[in-house]
Amino acid sequence: MDRRRRRAAVLAAGLAAAAAGAALAAQAPLRALHWLSAAADPVRALATTPSECLRAPADAQTALSVEIGRAAFRSPLTLGGQAARAGMACETCHQAGRDNPDFQFPGLSGAPGTADVTSSLFSSHRGDGIDDPRPIPDLSGPKARLKVSQDPASGRLEPFIRGLVTEEFDGPPPSPAVLAGLAAYVRSLDPAACPATARAPVTAALYLEDARRAVRAARALAVRGDAPAALEMLAAARARLGQIDERYAGAALARERERLAEADQGLARAGQAVRAGDPDVAADIDRWLARSRRLGGELARREGASLFAPERLARIAVRPLPGKAP
Repeated sequence: MDRRRRRAAVLAAGLAAAAAGAALAAQAPLRALHWLSAAADPVRALATTPSECLRAPADAQTALSVEIGRAAFRSPLTLGGQAARAGMACETCHQAGRDNPDFQFPGLSGAPGTADVTSSLFSSHRGDGIDDPRPIPDLSGPKARLKVSQDPASGRLEPFIRGLVTEEFDGPPPSPAVLAGLAAYVRSLDPAACPATARAPVTAALYLEDARRAVRAARALAVRGDAPAALEMLAAARARLGQIDERYAGAALARERERLAEADQGLARAGQAVRAGDPDVAADIDRWLARSRRLGGELARREGASLFAPERLARIAVRPLPGKAP
């Protein structure tokens, strides 16, 4: 079989696998089940997350840049293309900036914890038609083990990240502040900063605080007049609210979903104010942040009935094999 025929065959097989996985994901109560290895413990994988090894920035400017990058790292809209439509973000493969040994995406992975970065499933630029999954690197591990220098003097990390977004995932170029933020965030991941506890619980409070951090970054950017980056941060916050909403499924949690929808609409209005150059946008965002504290309390009271609760995750995380009845 010549190279072109082999490439077509690999692509067709990969698309078929992805379609099968997408069909299962449509039935799954959480999108993350789509790329969770069948060998993984779903409760451990979905109810906990690796602890973040984030070194404290040395100054306020770097701190803001790291916060911008941290939010973008967790937002599917950063990658764009098919990955965003599947709900995948940088953190999907690099949980809390680390690796993900439980990741196994149909048509993209081989063994759990691997991904083919030249797959045609997500890229029209780098897809080579060769099934070549590699282990996902730990971005919080020793810097010398990573293939791209993170030394700012080398100037290599920013173009690498931009190429990853625009070519590996066919996404739109990040705004300059977001690209600089992604690089600052990755550079701040440090094995010496890893907490003593290896994993932390995944809770509604954790996701809501991620959204709040993104909104605070959006406020700072809006005050600076950087509307494109502020809008990316608001989009990241709304994506995090969506991930909370996904876990508050069912009629019994309708009130909580209504509150999440109201919070989302508030961020949508803030985005309109940013686009219009409204001088009161910072005050609007401050009011949203104040209201979000009440939302956090409402979510916490009902968290035991949501899919943040490990015992409920255990019930829903039984996934049928393709072609088998549940």
